[in-house]
Order: sequence, then C-alpha cells, then structure tokens
Amino acid sequence: MAHTLSADDIREEFSQAMSAMYQQEVPQYGTLLALVADVNLAVLENNARLHEQLANADELARLNVERHGAIRVGTAEELATLCRMFAIMGMQPVGYYDLSVAGVPVHSTAFRPVDDAALQRNPFRIFTSLLRLELIDDPALREKAAKILARRDIFTPRCRALMNLHDEQNGFNAEQAKEFVHEALETFRWHRHTTVDKATYEALNRQHRLIADVVCFPGCHINHLTPRTLDIDQVQSLMAEYGIEPKAVIEGPPRRAVPLVLRQTSFKALEEPVAFAGDASGTHTARFGEIEQRGVALTPKGRALYDRLLSEAGVGKDNLTHQQHLQEVFKAFPDSEFLLRQQGLAWFRYRLTPSGDAHRQAIRPGDDPQPFIERGWITAQPITYEDFLPVSAAGIFQSNLGGDAQTRSHGNASRSAFEAALGRPVLDEFRLYEDAEVRSKRRCGLL
Repeated sequence: MAHTLSADDIREEFSQAMSAMYQQEVPQYGTLLALVADVNLAVLENNARLHEQLANADELARLNVERHGAIRVGTAEELATLCRMFAIMGMQPVGYYDLSVAGVPVHSTAFRPVDDAALQRNPFRIFTSLLRLELIDDPALREKAAKILARRDIFTPRCRALMNLHDEQNGFNAEQAKEFVHEALETFRWHRHTTVDKATYEALNRQHRLIADVVCFPGCHINHLTPRTLDIDQVQSLMAEYGIEPKAVIEGPPRRAVPLVLRQTSFKALEEPVAFAGDASGTHTARFGEIEQRGVALTPKGRALYDRLLSEAGVGKDNLTHQQHLQEVFKAFPDSEFLLRQQGLAWFRYRLTPSGDAHRQAIRPGDDPQPFIERGWITAQPITYEDFLPVSAAGIFQSNLGGDAQTRSHGNASRSAFEAALGRPVLDEFRLYEDAEVRSKRRCGLL
C-alpha cells in the first residue's frame, strides 16, 4: 500500500473538518473562536513567564487547534462502532462518568489520545454519552424509543466499508483517509428533519429533553465544540461584547496562580427549527457553545481534596459572588507548584535542562528532585488535565437543557454495563497521568 497516514494525521484532519462543519451549523461558534483567540493572544503578550512555560512544555503549538466535542448515542452498537471509528484516529476511551446523579439519563466516556506525542500534536477529545433507556419511567415509551433507535444507522455504508478496509490493510493511504474523514463527518452532522412525529418527540421530551435529542434524529449530531482559553474569567466578561449571552456561573474551581483541572463556561443552547415526520414543524433545543480553561491534573489525593472543596462550595446564583466564595473555600488547597509537588496533590512532568544533562551522572534513582530543581538541573512542569469532571459535565447539561427532570437524581452508575456496550474496558485516567510522570522521572534518572 502507498504511504500510510498516521492516526495523528487522521485525527488532525478530522478535528479541522469537524470544526469547519460546526462553524457553518452554529455561526456563534465562529464568534467564540475569535473571542478565545483574542483573549489568548493578550494573555501571552502580557505574561512572558506563561508564554515561556507553555513553549517549554510543548503546549503552545496545540493551543489553537485544541477542541473537545460532545455527542450522545442511543445503543450499544452505536457506541461500539464509534469506538472503532475513534481508534482509527488514535483516540481511546478514558474514564467512566455517571451523569445520572444529576438526573441526566446517560453514562459516558471521553475518547482522546493518550500518549505524550499525540497529545502535543492534537489533543482532540469527544465526550461520548450512551443513553440509558432503563431510566425512562414509562415502559411503553421505553419500548417505543428502543424500536426507533433499532431502525436507524448513524454511520454511512461507505464509512462502515472504510473501517473494515482499515482493519484489513492496517491503515489508510492519504486518499482513503480523506474519504474516511468525509464519511465519518456525516455521523455528526446536524439534521433538522426528525425520524419521529411531533407527538412522539414531545412525549420523549417531557420525559427528558436529552432523551428526545438522542432518539429523534438520524445521527448523533455534535452538540458543542469547545476551544481552550488561557483566561476564562476574561472570556466570560467579554462574551456580551461579542454578542454572546454567557451562562450565569463559571463551572469548576476558582481562579488560581496554578490552575486546577478544568473550568468551563458556555452560551445558552440554541433553539433550532426542526421538521417532524408528517407535516408538523417546531424547534429543538440542545446545541450550545462552550469554552474551557485547563489546569494541572490531580493525584487521587489531590482529587479527593478538590471534590470535597467543590462540594462544600456549592453553586452560586451569580458569577462574582460564586467566584469570591470559591476563593475562600479553596484557600485549603495549596496554590504553588512547590507545595503541590511536596504534598503529592498533582502530577508533574520532569525534564533535564542542558545543565542537568551535563550532570546526569550525579542524579540517582530515588533522589528527591527538589534540590535539582532549585539548582536548575531539572524542571517540573504541571501535567495538563486532559479529561472531564462529572460535576462540570452535568452542570453544563443542566444549565443548557433546564427543566424539572434535571433535578431528579437516579444515582445508579453501571460501569460494567457501559464497558460491555463499548466492547472494552475504559482506561483509568489517574494511571495515565501517573505513567506520564514516571516516564519523565525515568528519563531524568530519578527512577
């Protein structure tokens, strides 16, 4: 076969195609990209240390291409086929998220690249949720939804044929990869024509808006694409100037010297016109714009403290009051890279400086890296959090979908059922971060 394209190449091409398609479908997404680009440029111009830190960590190049998307599927077969599709792009399922605790009848994983080089190239992520039909209260409606889902195929015949071809020849050439991206994109395209009549849509919508979103359309349309900003507070304050109505409160931890895990905000879901089977028409509300700011990945010890503080803080009514309250609550969480390392709260990537490389023989396995950091022989860079938070994900769903159904808590996680539908276990995100830190220490001679 002619030159085989790498999974990174295919993921890069697909993420750019997805972004272009979504910008056509949701013009405000283009406005969002412009706002985030303006804010990021201003931050880098005014913060030379951050610019240098991102450049040294190979994070700068990925910043402008970085996106995460979110989709929802209805059946185990759809989920398993998506797993095949994303594997071709070098994306694996990481983590299990139970959103039923927030009254959202899905459970989820994040398909993303997992090794250092792939993440630096393009850390494209798709948060993928599987509908839990068993959480539909009405047995007749549950059965009807299952039958509707069984009749559809969200993948084009050619997309399925290309996935089989990829398996047979263990890769794609450039022409095949281009066709695959084109066909795969159709799975995520918005279709304004539903597969059901208006009465069925309304019955499912009354049960939960998200159920109607999953069941009533011919594909698993992308419901948001999220750029990464370096200053989410500034983005939130400027959204109105760009003609975008922000949600009331930024989700996640407060602003800090060392950003933690993930902060998110969004604009309200759009009301999009739809045509129902038959002659009826109406609107559907599901798709929205989201922005994120990523921080350091936390160890299990750090995550336990983080979760406790976030739970203690609760959710405020307005952003200013909520952020001030968060600042107070999170004083219990150390806010310096030294303390985060010293107390084992976050993961770091260790690198030898040129001076350290010249003194490599003086570094022994088991040595404390801190003296070498102070001497300038080793740098310790926070490992970027590449995943999602159940609380944040559910909060974004709630703020954009609304409705009384959101407040009902099912709280019955079923990881084993999800993995059975997926056809493989999900990867443990903590293990991935730990492995990245261990690899870096080994390269430095610290292990």
